[in-house]
Amino acid sequence: MDYDNAARFLKSYNRIESQLKALYNQRPTQNFTDLVKRCTDRNITVRRYENELVDYGKLRNAIVHRAVGGELFIANPCDEVVRNIEYIERQLCNPPKVTDVFKNKKFSVVFADKPLLEAVKIFAGTEKKTLVVYDHGTMKGVLNAYYLFGKIAECAEGGGDVTAFLTQTDCGEIVDEKLLEKYQMLDRNATVFDVFEAFEDRKDLYAVIVTENGVVGEKVIAMLTPSDFPAINRYLENFNAKTF
Repeated sequence: MDYDNAARFLKSYNRIESQLKALYNQRPTQNFTDLVKRCTDRNITVRRYENELVDYGKLRNAIVHRAVGGELFIANPCDEVVRNIEYIERQLCNPPKVTDVFKNKKFSVVFADKPLLEAVKIFAGTEKKTLVVYDHGTMKGVLNAYYLFGKIAECAEGGGDVTAFLTQTDCGEIVDEKLLEKYQMLDRNATVFDVFEAFEDRKDLYAVIVTENGVVGEKVIAMLTPSDFPAINRYLENFNAKTF
C-alpha cells in the first residue's frame, strides 16, 4: 500500500509538535494534546486550530505504530486531511511577515526640525492621522493629529499667538513619549497575525509601527492603522485562513 499521505502527515505533525515545544519551552515528553491547549494563550494560530490539532494528535496515534527498528504506518489519511495539516504547519512555522505582505504600504513623515505648520499641511494633504517624526534619518517619535489639535487649543486658550506657535515651533519640540503609549512597536519579524492580534487586544491602538528591532530610534519599515484592519483580515481570508 502507498503510504505517501501518511509520511506527509507525519512530517507536518512532527514540525508542528517541535514548534509548539519551542513556543511553550516544555520538556520533550510533553503530551501533544496538553501542549496544544497550553499554547492557545500564546499563539493565535494554535488558538484558531486547537480542535483540529487535538484531532490530529489522536489521528497520529492511529496511523503510526511503534515497532522494532522504527515507526510503522498502519493507516493512510485522506488528501484533505494532509492538505489541512500542511496548511496549519505553514501558518504556525512560516507565518506571513507583515514586512512582506505590506512592504509597499505608505506612511507619512515629517522632520523634527520643520515647523509645526509643515505637519499641519501634511495632515491636510494626506488625511493621515499620524506622522512619523524623523530626526537624522531615524524615528524620534510620532505626531498625532488630535494631539496637535490639543496643543493648538492650549495655545489659543492661553492667549498665545497660534500663527507664531505653528511657524516658530519645531515638530521635534512637542514630541511626547507618552503619546507612544497609544502605539505598539513591533520588530521586522512580526507576522500579519501579530498585527491582527495587536488590534484585537487593544481597541484604542492608534497604529502598529514596525522597525528593525521594534524600538524608537530606528528607521520605520511599516506602519499600519485601524483603517488597514479590513485589508489585514481580507488577506488572511484570501490566504485560505479561517474567518475571524
